[in-house]
Amino acid sequence: MTLAASASRLPAALSAELTAARSHPRRPPPVFLPLHGHRARAPRLGTWRRFRAEAMKAQREKEQTEVAVEESFPVREAAPLDGADDQMDPTDESWVVKLEQSVNIFLTESVVTILGTLYRDRNYARFFVLETIARVPYFAFISVLHLYETFGWSRRADYIKVHFAESMNEFHHLLIMEELGGNSLLVDRFLARFMAFFYYFMTVGMYMLSPRMAYHFSECVERHAYSTYDKFLKLHGEELKGLPAPEAAISYYLNEDLYLFDEFQTARAPCSRRPKIDNLYDVFVNIRDDEAEHCILDCAQEVPYK
Repeated sequence: MTLAASASRLPAALSAELTAARSHPRRPPPVFLPLHGHRARAPRLGTWRRFRAEAMKAQREKEQTEVAVEESFPVREAAPLDGADDQMDPTDESWVVKLEQSVNIFLTESVVTILGTLYRDRNYARFFVLETIARVPYFAFISVLHLYETFGWSRRADYIKVHFAESMNEFHHLLIMEELGGNSLLVDRFLARFMAFFYYFMTVGMYMLSPRMAYHFSECVERHAYSTYDKFLKLHGEELKGLPAPEAAISYYLNEDLYLFDEFQTARAPCSRRPKIDNLYDVFVNIRDDEAEHCILDCAQEVPYK
């Protein structure tokens, strides 16, 4: 089972923003109107001026339209997007970036295959393992950034803060899965922590070697987490709506002091997202949306030093 085959498709606005976050904003190419009826002789000066004025007008209209789309961020829905699987394919022209992304995708698909085989019908245990692993990259990023700050190589408190906010969010996801019984078996706890131990040192080395590669790897993991929860909601939605929400979810999402919750909501207006928790279905909807925010943030991250 590959990642593209097992994952549900991402919402259209999320996929569009991920694509936009991978590349720096560039000036759009000039828009020229088609010239009909070419003549053998060169056009007069007045004709060229008219064509140039029309081209500049069309270019300005296009730029205004693009800015309006970026400023008005649409509300995300769970509707599938055709071609969303293509987002996992390496698209950068650099062979180094292609190699990094290919390695990341291979590693992610390998882990997905292993978890899919071991936890075929044990959803909460699988979610427990996922959330244990999902916290690790942010610990690794913070460790490396602290190290570089200690040596005086860089000082990026903004990156440390946002990664700590992401780790706190994943920590509460983990508490929810533990309350649901995902860690009831010793073998599940051992596997999750064994994988997290080696994953931490691998991510530290990757982040020191290539932050771009480390962020893309984290994006692949978060993308899989989003797709896993989205598929789970579609398959068990009616059942989940009849179950109560865990206390860990209520105390986190409905707390008056949402500690650092807004710090990783970088794709939204500040304080615009306030979760609703009426049942277990709402809990998994919010967890799924959290994973989408992590995916967008990891995709948009740039090299924090050098």
